[in-house]
Amino acid sequence: MTVGVLDVGCFSAHLVVVERDLMRPLVSHKVRLRLDRELGADGSISQAGIDSLCAAVLAARKAAGDAPFLPFATSSVRDSANADEVMRKVSRRTGVELEVLSGKEEARLSYAAARHWFGWGAGPMIVLDVGGGTVELAAGAGAEPEVAVSLPLGARTLSRSGLGVRDMREEVRERIEAVFPRYDDARAVGCSKVFQQLARLAGDRRSASYATRQLRAKDLEKWIPRLAKLSVRERAALPGISRHRARQSLAGAVVAEALMRATGHDVVDISPWSTKEGLLLDLVERSRRVASAA
Repeated sequence: MTVGVLDVGCFSAHLVVVERDLMRPLVSHKVRLRLDRELGADGSISQAGIDSLCAAVLAARKAAGDAPFLPFATSSVRDSANADEVMRKVSRRTGVELEVLSGKEEARLSYAAARHWFGWGAGPMIVLDVGGGTVELAAGAGAEPEVAVSLPLGARTLSRSGLGVRDMREEVRERIEAVFPRYDDARAVGCSKVFQQLARLAGDRRSASYATRQLRAKDLEKWIPRLAKLSVRERAALPGISRHRARQSLAGAVVAEALMRATGHDVVDISPWSTKEGLLLDLVERSRRVASAA
C-alpha cells in the first residue's frame, strides 16, 4: 500500500511517499528549482534549467529508496517549447521518465483533493487552482467534477505578458466566463500556493491544519494596487509572499480576484491539498482495489 509521487513544478521538485495516510508521509523530500529563471524568450527551458531539473530528480530518486513513485511534470515543463527534449534528457540522465498531466486532468485531481479535504458535507463545490503557467477550474457535487477546464492564465504567464492590471483582470474574467458555467450556490475552494499565500497576505494567519482559512475578494481588491506600487524586493518582505514567488505575486493576486468574480464568489475556503494530493489519493485507491482483488 506504499505509493508516492514526484511533483516537478516551476519552483520545486517535491517527492511524497505515503502508506494510506496522506497526513503522515513516510518520505517528504523537496528540492528547490527556479525554472522561471531558465525560460527563454521562445519558451524553451535552458540547458542550465535542464541540468538543475536532472539533479533534482536524481536527489528525489535517492530519497525514495525502494519506494515506488509516479513522477509528473506540471505546465512549466509540459508547456515549454522544448518539452520533448527536456523529458528525453531527464530520462536518459536519471532513469526516471516524467509523465505529463493535461490541464484538465490537473483540474480533476485538484477537485478530488479538495473534496477529500472538506468531505461530503461540503456539498456542491467549485475548485479554483492558480498555477504559474495555467489556471484550473472544476465544479460538481459528486466524487468526480461535472466540468473541468484549464486555461493558460497562470501567474507567471500573465507576469510575462506585459499586460497592466486592468487588462489582466479583463482577460481572465472574459475567458473564464466564456467557457465555465456559473455555480453560484457551490462552495468555492482555492487550491495552490498562490491562494494560500494570498490568504496570509490578506490577514488570515490561521496555520493549524484543521482551521479553515479563507480569502475574500474585497481584501484582494485592496492589496492589488499596493502590490503594483511595490518592488519585487518589497513584495518579498510581506507576510505570505515567498521570495521566489514575489515577482509574480501581483499577477497571482489579479488572477485570483478575477477568478472569484468571474465565478460569482466573494469568499473562497483554502484547501492545503491540490493536484499532488489528488494523485496520491488516486494511487492509494488503486492499491486498495488491487489488494482487494488479490
